[in-house]
Amino acid sequence: MTAHVPLLLALTCALSVFGILHGIRLYRADVKLPTDLALALEVGATRTTAVGSVIDRLGIRWAPLVLRLMGPRQVARKRRQIDMAGNPAGLTIDRYAARRAVYGFLGGFGALAMLMNGRLVPALLMIAFGLFWIEFGLWSAIRVRRDHIERILPDFLDVLAVVVSAGLGFRQALERVADKYDGPWSDEIRITLQQMDMGVSRRQAFDDLRRRNDSEQVAQFVTALQQGEELGSPIVDTLIAIAEDMRRTDAQNARRRAARAVPKATFAVTMFMLPGTLILLVCGFVYGADVDFGALLGGG
Repeated sequence: MTAHVPLLLALTCALSVFGILHGIRLYRADVKLPTDLALALEVGATRTTAVGSVIDRLGIRWAPLVLRLMGPRQVARKRRQIDMAGNPAGLTIDRYAARRAVYGFLGGFGALAMLMNGRLVPALLMIAFGLFWIEFGLWSAIRVRRDHIERILPDFLDVLAVVVSAGLGFRQALERVADKYDGPWSDEIRITLQQMDMGVSRRQAFDDLRRRNDSEQVAQFVTALQQGEELGSPIVDTLIAIAEDMRRTDAQNARRRAARAVPKATFAVTMFMLPGTLILLVCGFVYGADVDFGALLGGG
């Protein structure tokens, strides 16, 4: 095994030098990027971090290759996930592909280096980093955004019902209330209103709103709104009923989470806290009794 170590080190050095030279050539080459990739590199640049901007510029050349390897179906599914996450830090499907290329390269190179040193577990961690780091960030952004929307939606509907009952039309009231709020839900309402201004039907605009958000409450809001419009029921009564149903659903979910937390807390107390407390008590009693363990064990 030791006889192959110099060969592996020489191969690694050669690959590193080749990679550096190839990177310099790509950097100095006057390659014109496709229009959509150049736009993706610029759009949202002020929204992302400095590290994210550097990663995007390093991997944007490899984004078309990553998208081809993903395939149309996977690209469409990932594009929907990015929409559900609210395009965090200016993320687009092209920037996602660029970051996946960079993280994949770092993970693969790190795993190779760890395997050469005989470290299997760190190598597996580096592989997991390359494959799932951006997926974890995307999943976290979707969850945070969904929780924020579901938390603010009932109050938003209450205020909207009051404004509509004051005499404004539904569209004008929706725009007025959205201007008073900040965050992802307000952004979603503005996108919906812009679609309606561009000629998209109200039903289609709200269907797109439901598709962009992985939230049961948003789906409930859109469904109830469309059903109320079809049945001709007053919009104020529909909004109030939706808000009450959402608060009732939140209360039921809170009770379920509390019910699931009780067995977990009991398990933690039984398996860890109780044995630890008993050990501390026994050690305290033994130490206070000044027991001579040497005599007990038959020593001198």
